[in-house]
Amino acid sequence: MDLTIFFAQLWGSFFIVFGSLFFITRQLGRTIEMTDNKAFVISTGYISFLMGLVTVILHNVWVASWEVAITILGWSTLIKGISKIGFPEMIHKQAQTFRKRQWLSSVFLLLLGLWLIWMSFA
Repeated sequence: MDLTIFFAQLWGSFFIVFGSLFFITRQLGRTIEMTDNKAFVISTGYISFLMGLVTVILHNVWVASWEVAITILGWSTLIKGISKIGFPEMIHKQAQTFRKRQWLSSVFLLLLGLWLIWMSFA
């Protein structure tokens, strides 16, 4: 299986599941509340760091097609992980801005996931 297809299906499935859960259960609001716990932010930072690092190492493809979305996703996840590990207070402040627009973030995740899955089968 091509790595681009694999990552599109992996990230797409991840975003569909969590986008749906965040939208239906309003779990994103509860997750935002948990950002005042530094241990939680740092722990999720390590997970984000590892997901981003694996994606960047295996798929650092800069081309003028939809495949670059996987690379950008990997780099942004890697940077987000580093930020969460090094600056958990900043992450808490940023998370508060999403509190009012959590439904928009959930819909965005869901649509991004559907697009990635669509592109992986096209």
